[in-house]
Amino acid sequence: MRESKTVDGANLGYSPCVASSIRDHATTLRVKCGLSSGCKKRTAEGRSPERGTSNLHVQINNPFEVLRDEDEQIPHEKINSEQVQTRGEGSSHNMGGVTSMDEFLRKFFYTVYLNKNRAKENNYCKYNNQGLAAFTSSLYLSGLVASIVASAVTKKHGRRWSIICGGISFLIGAVLNASAVNLSMLLLGRIMLGVGIGFGNQAVPLYLSEMAPTNLRGGLNMLFQLATTLGIFTANMINSGTDKIHPWGWRLSLGLAAAPAFLMTIGGTFLPETPNSLIERGSIQKGRKVLEKIRGTKNVDAEFEDIVDASTLAKAVKHPFREILKRRNRPQLVMAIFMPMFQILTGINAILFYAPVLFGSMGFKGNASLYSSALTGAVLALSTLVSMGVVDRWGRRVLLISGGIQMILCQITAATILGLKFGNDKELSKGFSITVVTTICLFVAAFGWSWGPLGWTVPSEIFPLQTRSAGQSITVAVNLLFTFIIAQSFLSLLCALKFGFFLFFSGWIVIMTIFVYVFLPETKGVPLEEMVHLWEKHWFWKKFVAD
Repeated sequence: MRESKTVDGANLGYSPCVASSIRDHATTLRVKCGLSSGCKKRTAEGRSPERGTSNLHVQINNPFEVLRDEDEQIPHEKINSEQVQTRGEGSSHNMGGVTSMDEFLRKFFYTVYLNKNRAKENNYCKYNNQGLAAFTSSLYLSGLVASIVASAVTKKHGRRWSIICGGISFLIGAVLNASAVNLSMLLLGRIMLGVGIGFGNQAVPLYLSEMAPTNLRGGLNMLFQLATTLGIFTANMINSGTDKIHPWGWRLSLGLAAAPAFLMTIGGTFLPETPNSLIERGSIQKGRKVLEKIRGTKNVDAEFEDIVDASTLAKAVKHPFREILKRRNRPQLVMAIFMPMFQILTGINAILFYAPVLFGSMGFKGNASLYSSALTGAVLALSTLVSMGVVDRWGRRVLLISGGIQMILCQITAATILGLKFGNDKELSKGFSITVVTTICLFVAAFGWSWGPLGWTVPSEIFPLQTRSAGQSITVAVNLLFTFIIAQSFLSLLCALKFGFFLFFSGWIVIMTIFVYVFLPETKGVPLEEMVHLWEKHWFWKKFVAD
């Protein structure tokens, strides 16, 4: 293998012959180059030095200028043949594969680009870069803050306006990211995307739960998760294509996020407001008409009276977040915190966000990692459809518990294979790689028909009207907080725990499965405004509600 050369200590992977063409510049950067290949070099004055080591002086403040100069003189294919692995194995964060694209990394995260293309590196640590992880995770912090703001908007102005606000924020974020010329624009775009997530995740599950009839509420509410999983799958397929478009494929990938954002915004303008929100805000007769329309009958007296009674109580609550902290609301508060927290601690985000890293580290090359990522997205979407078909027949508890057991078995299997067969600088054999991929797909399937959709469905249906918007904001905030924690720490966990990170998440799944079995009552078939009676009958929670 040819000797790699350094630019201010950073390994560019250039051969001596490539370095020799850098010339006719003044001093600011030194390029250290050996003569192991027998290639002669020139000094800045154009003289051929003696064999050995010499310094070339190049007039650039950014070492990336060397790459730009050379790209103009030498075809990309030639650079590849000289040791620059411009396509690499791929590393992907939540931006859906954009961070696996060299043009993106070269423009905004040049150090990561250099590290990515090193010839040899520890399999578990080669993508560990906290700067890029922090950039990726910034979206969740802005979403967390936005979800709290969205609570007031959703309560005072309705679910529909929160959906529209989320769509507009997504549009702005997509445009900023696609047109970014510097890191500030990129970060601002990420923040706006986070605002869209905060508003959308806060309002959409509530909207679906309040509009759905009781006997179909679970399945219809899961449309939210289905849309999310289809988005993941579509993003993976888009990135598989845009990765081949140079040099602006990453801009197209980020810009296409504007399409669903546009549909969300326009669709929100045509949606009717929920009867619960209309009645709560004083439009009682309009709320009844909407209720009759969506139920397809004028015989809605019982449900209408329940909503009116609930809205009367809701109007008396001036501070929903303060109300939700009271002892009688303890069961709902606990679920609003632990359900989204456990959903993230299944490890699903770590697998989906960094699927190309995992598959690349296991020996998959080039586009194989993106195809593997697309495979997990397809499995997730299909398994969500399965859940939609059975959740209102089998119930929430059965799916959560059985899904938890399957995820535990898959995590242990993957950890065992990686622990026994996958070392620091080795690749898995084809047979074991296929086994690990299959195990991960089974894990994703289990998540897709259990904790994925139900992590949103259960919290959205358990709160009384007076604290429903505040409760959903807590759910979204906790979800985004733990998504941020996992996204920020995953690469360090992978580096430190190696195959043990599967065992780390499986331990959490054991805890959450026991939690559901002990503390979560079945909500299937219970009207929203009668949900409080579940806690009154539960062996543990009744002592809180009774007070």
